Amino acid sequence: MAKTILPLEEALKSPCKHRDMRLALEPMPNFSSTPDGPHGQPLAFWAAWDLADRPRRIALLVDDCQEEYRPYAGGILPNVVRLVDTFRAARSASDGVCIAWSAWSRAFDDGISNAMDRWYGPRGLRPEEPENAAYVFTGTAGVQPLAEIAPTDEEEAAGWFYLGKHLDMFWTFDEHGRSYLDEKLKAEDIDTIVIVGLWTDECVLSTAYAGNSRGYDVVVVGDAVATATANQETALAVANSTVAKVLSTDDVVRYLERDFVTGERGAVKGTKHPDGRKAG
Repeated sequence: MAKTILPLEEALKSPCKHRDMRLALEPMPNFSSTPDGPHGQPLAFWAAWDLADRPRRIALLVDDCQEEYRPYAGGILPNVVRLVDTFRAARSASDGVCIAWSAWSRAFDDGISNAMDRWYGPRGLRPEEPENAAYVFTGTAGVQPLAEIAPTDEEEAAGWFYLGKHLDMFWTFDEHGRSYLDEKLKAEDIDTIVIVGLWTDECVLSTAYAGNSRGYDVVVVGDAVATATANQETALAVANSTVAKVLSTDDVVRYLERDFVTGERGAVKGTKHPDGRKAG
């Protein structure tokens, strides 16, 4: 039977142990700037938090920056290098910082048949005309991380580089069926993810939504992501108005170098539920 949902006016009169009434009764900053939406709803949204609002435990996710995609990464590579270097420096001084690398590794004979294959269709299996963007055509060499930002031997041995099989970075699973990346991040009590890499309108956007659903605050670095399509600005606008803050490389570097404070383990995002419903 469906639960009775009270109108807002009645709900506000009912005590709720999970609600901060002082905060709940404050005007929403998103709402106040766009009051002319249908039914009084806002016309746009944006994140109510800033990186420096609180102590954080933060991870850089380097999404599919691999050799086969080098032609698309040229414009953003200097920024990705800068961010990897900055996160490594921050990690050396804090146990609340980590970096994870993924590489897209779908091949036409990999035994997987899912929505990606149906979406892109059967074209592209001819090596001389590789049309299907779902597949890697240059084999193992193509999935190697770009040399300029590759994980070190120690980082790779610790499991921070892995192969992806679907759009979002969380869609790779361990032997128990758990998200490989989510388990790595939960082990470090990470509560904030910063996404860079390729492609903005596919893997980056998918990872942003998946990360938000799993309880992470999400940052997409707008000048450190790129795509092969004409959808770059559209994808960034969608991310920034739904699940992520779109910041620049300068913004993130400045935060890590000047304002970053390491959060206590478990203070914000719990580990009992993958979406962080409970802080314990």
